[in-house]
Amino acid sequence: MKVSEIRELTEAELRQKLSDARQELFNLRVQQSSGRLEKPSRVGALKRDIARINTVIRQQALAKRTA
Repeated sequence: MKVSEIRELTEAELRQKLSDARQELFNLRVQQSSGRLEKPSRVGALKRDIARINTVIRQQALAKRTA
């Protein structure tokens, strides 16, 4: 997911995407521990997506505070 796509979302949509991404990461970690993970690179990509979403949420919160 690109940052430009993330910035277009509302706060509620961002929170939902973050929740979905965290759930998917949990599921991937369970698969990884049981040895059934097909795409190990997806774990890293998902972590980066979560970080991007958190960053945009924080930027929006700071922008509201200063405005």
